[in-house]
Amino acid sequence: MLCSPLQVNIFHTEGLPADPTSQPWPGPPPQPEILAPTPPRETWASKYEFLLSCLGYCVGLGNVWRFPYLCYRNGGGIFLIPYFIMLLVTGLPLFLMELSLGQYGAAGPITVWKCCPLLKGVGIAMLIVSSLVSLYYNVIMAWALYYLGSSFQSPLPWSCDAPWNAEICKNASGSTGWVSASEVFWNEQVLGVTHSSGLEDPGPVQWPLALCLLAAWILVFLCMLKGIRSSGKVAYFTATFPYLVILILIIRGATLEGSLNGVRFYLSSDWSRLQSAQVWSDAASQIFYSLGIGFGGLLSMASYNKFDNNVIRDTLVVAIGNCCTSFFAGFAIFSVLGHMAWRKQIPVGSVAASGPGLAFVAYPEALSLLPGSPFWSILFFLMLLTLGMDTLFGNIEGITTAILDEFPALRDWRRKTALLGVLCISFYLLGLLLVTQGGIFWFTLIDTYSTGFGLIIITLFMCLGIAFCYGMNQFCQDIVDMICRCPPWCSHMLGYFKVCWAFFTPCLLLFTLIYTFLDLYGIPLRYGTYEYPAWGTSLGVCIGVLTCLQIPLWATVALCRESGTLSDRFKKATQPLHSWRTATARDVAGDIIDVPFTITLTSSDFTAPPHPSSED
Repeated sequence: MLCSPLQVNIFHTEGLPADPTSQPWPGPPPQPEILAPTPPRETWASKYEFLLSCLGYCVGLGNVWRFPYLCYRNGGGIFLIPYFIMLLVTGLPLFLMELSLGQYGAAGPITVWKCCPLLKGVGIAMLIVSSLVSLYYNVIMAWALYYLGSSFQSPLPWSCDAPWNAEICKNASGSTGWVSASEVFWNEQVLGVTHSSGLEDPGPVQWPLALCLLAAWILVFLCMLKGIRSSGKVAYFTATFPYLVILILIIRGATLEGSLNGVRFYLSSDWSRLQSAQVWSDAASQIFYSLGIGFGGLLSMASYNKFDNNVIRDTLVVAIGNCCTSFFAGFAIFSVLGHMAWRKQIPVGSVAASGPGLAFVAYPEALSLLPGSPFWSILFFLMLLTLGMDTLFGNIEGITTAILDEFPALRDWRRKTALLGVLCISFYLLGLLLVTQGGIFWFTLIDTYSTGFGLIIITLFMCLGIAFCYGMNQFCQDIVDMICRCPPWCSHMLGYFKVCWAFFTPCLLLFTLIYTFLDLYGIPLRYGTYEYPAWGTSLGVCIGVLTCLQIPLWATVALCRESGTLSDRFKKATQPLHSWRTATARDVAGDIIDVPFTITLTSSDFTAPPHPSSED
């Protein structure tokens, strides 16, 4: 079957007038059509750059510092059962939906909703979430840069071999409420949080961290200076380097005493945990967040694909590759933590942690116990840096694509560079609050509420909007049109995804949303021993609500723009705009095929032949 109409060129012209307004036939010359020139949209240099960029975007810090912790907390190896069930029923369908929507529409998170103007607010909400995540995510890169610079010392400044930590380590031995040298380094020297009393007391900026944050944003700016042309090339390194480091850490961990205890702890099976709703909620949320669904980054990156790219294949490769990375990263983490527990003669559970506590306290401390610890520390924090940078590239790409598609005049290289510079400078200045002495409290607040219930609601409306407003059959036909010669296995998988989009995926999203609300109001937000005040929690809820409000707000705008009864307005607002189908013309326009034969025309072919004489 054909994907799109093609232009067949069988005419070559010779000797035609150079002036387009001149013509050999009589009559007034036609008026030329004046079109406003808009810079063309970019496309990926190769499909491998897209795949690596998507893989790097999805494989982030959560794969290293959250999945292994969830695995041991929720029954060890048994957690893989709900994890892969959620991948099949929620992760893959939503991932395919976002990739297909972006690729078919060839537009960013806002403009792509020409397919259903009623849901333009979903795109605006995606933009807000990406902006909030970019604001605090690069702070993690600043922490990684700080630790990376500190790793070029021997002994490491957070190890017990450092002279200034001798007293801390001496007091910690045999103490029940001990604080490790690594934790002291993190809280006092890096964060300075010991000098802050909470949200209302941010304190002065930690200038070493502020310089690291500046360096991180400069790095983002340089890597994205030429859009996907530059970030796609960088992805060859940033997307593959973490796998090399994970492999090295697994091999090194396997040679350590006590590593098997850590691995057993990681994979210990507790079948009774399958009866807990918490386990299934954790599996759904981990799949949801680790695949980067609902942020707009996947949609934006897919919008630069060629129209006939096989999105189903890409979905399977990236999503399954991402989940396997999470699983194998657990071996690298727990083998080294098992060695640390063996050295200290304590249970593995007492050294296991999640989030920043694992990446910047527990694991660095474990690495400091290894021979040649600076080398292993440099490798680990380089891995964290590349993991975070790829994810941040996707978020920034989503923001810039949304803006450039709404304002095509900004696609000019100079204007686009200026836009990127303004975004990076703005995020840096706003991020200075997060590198103050009390910045970790604000960091935790934004992290908890910016990607909480709001993100699930965004994805729920995206799924329901495509399934029931745009039309399930039409969306599946769009995917078939893109894949062209659709293999039989693709057709079977589309039938499966169709069932998921219509029923299973929305139901599981609703379940996750309800459990998120119960968790939100049942457990107070804490950082360490600090419990957030009521006004702080209310501020966090407002951040999430601000995101969600975009959906009804822009739906109301779309309804007000239409005429007729409320029912008529709703029908019109759910119909694709006329410009929706023209989005794919970017590939069609260039598909001109030269066939093996030609018809050569000269100027005389366009002039009237002489009248035959009466003598003939």
